[in-house]
Amino acid sequence: MNKLKLGLVGTGNIVKNAHMPGWSSHPEIEIAAVCDTNKQLAEAFATEFGIMAVYSDYRDLLKRDDIDVIGIGTPNLFHSEVAIAALQAGKHVFCEKPDAINPEEAEKMAAAAKQSGKVLMVMRNNRFRAVSRFLKTYADKGHMGEIYTGRCGWIRRRGIPGRGGWFTTKALSGGGPLIDLGVHMIDLAIWIMGNPKPIAVSGAAYNKFAGESEEGTFDVEDLASGFIRFDNGATLQIEFSWASNIGEDQRFVELRGTKSGFSLIDDQVKLYTEIEGVLCNVEPVFPAKDPNGHTVNIHHFVDVVLGKAEPIFTPDQGVDMIKILDAIYESAKQGKEVTLH
Repeated sequence: MNKLKLGLVGTGNIVKNAHMPGWSSHPEIEIAAVCDTNKQLAEAFATEFGIMAVYSDYRDLLKRDDIDVIGIGTPNLFHSEVAIAALQAGKHVFCEKPDAINPEEAEKMAAAAKQSGKVLMVMRNNRFRAVSRFLKTYADKGHMGEIYTGRCGWIRRRGIPGRGGWFTTKALSGGGPLIDLGVHMIDLAIWIMGNPKPIAVSGAAYNKFAGESEEGTFDVEDLASGFIRFDNGATLQIEFSWASNIGEDQRFVELRGTKSGFSLIDDQVKLYTEIEGVLCNVEPVFPAKDPNGHTVNIHHFVDVVLGKAEPIFTPDQGVDMIKILDAIYESAKQGKEVTLH
């Protein structure tokens, strides 16, 4: 069988450090071309990884009939533009998160995928960690009972990425830590909960550390918090920050069910339950070396393209995610709860 030929759009750190190990280690993938608007960067990337063809315009790359898959690692603004064009050109698409910078673009991506019949998947690497897979199975088998509330977040004391660059420029990024970090933990929480549909959100957003930036643009939030309601009555509290005066950085998901609950803080998980009438805290033990979630996610995508697996992530889940994020920003602006349609 011939290998799937891959064209990469974007040569930034996320592609080089997070995506390339997955693409280069899959036996059914041949990295055939790379594209970046900065051709010098694309050429340097191609030289480093032994890629033969280099482009500065993704449209020229999409004209190639032999390209089967497009991998996207551009600034957020261009995710939907490149993904839709690639799907319409008959290519399968794997895209870095977030899916898009607004719900309209996310919906266009999902529609293009449906119309083309091609696979569209957006990075959800946290679903593929060993601890995440364990918690998903634990919940799916009913050990938590009804999961009715929880909280999640990713908070940093000082961790603003690319200050003054596209990360902190709303027109290019779509927002700050909510859209950057929120996708990860909100998605993980909702996935374990069984993907209930969000129906309303209330949120707040703050920009308190922009004054420390002497160069470039910083017009996004540095902290966002909120509350999500779902169609099954469940709720989820959220908090995400690039900078705030806290004790230490932390990633967390905590969910509570009628039979048991859990807390996942960074890489440590604890289960809270009752055994024979006695309250018990259980600490699962996982292998010391956890497979890289980015790599496992990309390999799963390739398996889906090859018809070897059913997709763990589907475009409609991406649309729901972007609707949540957009509604939190809107709620923060209006100062009241926003209903999702």
